[in-house]
Amino acid sequence: MREVVRERTKKRRGSRTHGRGKKAGRGAGLRGGRGNAGLHKHKFCYMLKYMPDHFGRRGFTYHGFKREKRVINVGDLEKLFPEKDEINLEKEGFDKLLGKGEVSKKLKVIVPYATQKAIEKIEAVGGEVVHG
Repeated sequence: MREVVRERTKKRRGSRTHGRGKKAGRGAGLRGGRGNAGLHKHKFCYMLKYMPDHFGRRGFTYHGFKREKRVINVGDLEKLFPEKDEINLEKEGFDKLLGKGEVSKKLKVIVPYATQKAIEKIEAVGGEVVHG
């Protein structure tokens, strides 16, 4: 009959420390904690003294939601919507109408916000701006 080699664990049954001494086998104590624990100036002291930018708070965190406003100029209205006489910019995904460019035909524009210059240019050709 052949001898069967016992596993290491089986061999150490009954031994209190499994050959690791008293303190080494308890958790991660011998290596100074798990992961980045103990970085307070002693973990990497042989190289960096301590990790740069490890201490203190820096910068700020903005927790609000900021959405950029989508704007369109008066001069782009005829290019983007050539057949329409009434344009609902809110449904088209625009938030604000600006006054750059020229308008040649009469338009009715429904928009949440419009600058004074944009309103003047559309009304000059007989159009209308409705704040919706």
